[in-house]
Amino acid sequence: MTQTHPTHSQTHQEADERSREINEDIRILEKLGYQQELLRRMSGFSNYAISLSIICILAGGITSFHVGYCSVGGASIGLGWPIVCLFSWIVAATMGQVASAYPTAGGLYHWATVLGNERWGWITGWFNLAGLVTVLAAIDVGLYQFVTSSLAQVLGESWQTPSIYVQHLSVAFIVLSQAWLNYRGIRYTTWLTDFSGYWILIVATALTICVLAFAKSWNFTELITFRNFSGDAGGNVWPQTGQLGWLFVLGFLLPAYTITGFDASAHTSEETIGAAKHVPQGIVRSVLVSGIAGWIMLCAVVISIPDPTAAAAQGVNVFFWTLGQLLPNWLNGLLLASIAVAQYICGLATVTSASRMVYAFARDGGLPASRQLRRVGSYKTPGLAILVVSIAAIAFTLYTPVYSTITLVCAILLYLSYVLPTLLGLMAHGRSWTSMGPWQLGGWYRPLAVLAILGCSVLIAIGMAPPNEKALYFVLAMTAVLLLMLATGLGGLKRKAS
Repeated sequence: MTQTHPTHSQTHQEADERSREINEDIRILEKLGYQQELLRRMSGFSNYAISLSIICILAGGITSFHVGYCSVGGASIGLGWPIVCLFSWIVAATMGQVASAYPTAGGLYHWATVLGNERWGWITGWFNLAGLVTVLAAIDVGLYQFVTSSLAQVLGESWQTPSIYVQHLSVAFIVLSQAWLNYRGIRYTTWLTDFSGYWILIVATALTICVLAFAKSWNFTELITFRNFSGDAGGNVWPQTGQLGWLFVLGFLLPAYTITGFDASAHTSEETIGAAKHVPQGIVRSVLVSGIAGWIMLCAVVISIPDPTAAAAQGVNVFFWTLGQLLPNWLNGLLLASIAVAQYICGLATVTSASRMVYAFARDGGLPASRQLRRVGSYKTPGLAILVVSIAAIAFTLYTPVYSTITLVCAILLYLSYVLPTLLGLMAHGRSWTSMGPWQLGGWYRPLAVLAILGCSVLIAIGMAPPNEKALYFVLAMTAVLLLMLATGLGGLKRKAS
């Protein structure tokens, strides 16, 4: 059988096409008022993979599994997960149209500035930046707690829970190691996130097959069965209440936290080849794939649980208890280690997204010490921006080491930063915003934008309603500080984004 290899002329044509795409990217960027400074080498797959890596159903979907299951049981996954994922996909689709028209690393704050004004852009930028920093904190605290819970599961009584100081030091080491890898260049990060794009789906598939194979029976009715697991029945994940409907709604926070971070595709626009086309595709595809794959994986876990009542009583350890009941120890340990690898790369991808946000925001003077934060080093990465993001994430874990509070805060802040450009885009569409990119929704944009705004508003309200008052206080305090800075002239962009 004869093997065919690319000819020299084919290779030359591919290089020419790549060069033309990059030149077009640079032209579009210059038209928007910016110079190409970052290394543009990410493919369309790499752009998709970085959002898939940050969403990471093996991170939020597993570390926050108890948030859903210990509300109303399997119905939270079978029914609640697809409802929220549908709204997330709508948010992603409307975001994609704007990203195609304005493919810049600033992403959300830049869109809010162009579609609204500098004040809207500055507020959006701070919400998005705070959301990215707190999501990095949530991922790495979740990784640490996942590893310690995994060791407790595998080692049994010989395991002793480390002190909170060990958690602080371990999380700091994890974050700084991710920062170092990111600083050394986009090549390393791209390779790892490309790998993660495959790894997440491979491990999720393996987990699904294993729990189904070792389950004594598959109880599909659990996916539509509502149980009241509030209070002691659910390990006190949620306070005791007789309001089953409200418990179901609280379970929405599991998919709401998991399906976040897809704005990473936008933040790496200036490192992506063919950004106007590939960035919106990366945003939408990552949400769609994560939503479907995550639902299948978690549904497999739910229908395999041998005793739903005993499982829910484990509270935050429900996932680990379930795997311990179903799988042999060696397979359980192998799967948990594989999941931990995916969670680490999830944090690495988040450092990339957050640091590019800082770089772009500083480029328009939106941050203190903007001149220093926007500098790109010899590795073609914004070194100081990477360091600042990492230190801020570590500091937030010291402020609130409680995982549930961190996840609530980051989800609320990110969805606030998602909904503001969508609202401004809806008002500007067909008026001040008439020039679209190659990827657009056509006549579907307006109705989908309305649904995206409504969906985001509902999720934000759920995240701040009792018993989630701590998240409400944090967001209100941050909003008050931002408005005060604007009123006193201490806040705002120093340069209008084009």
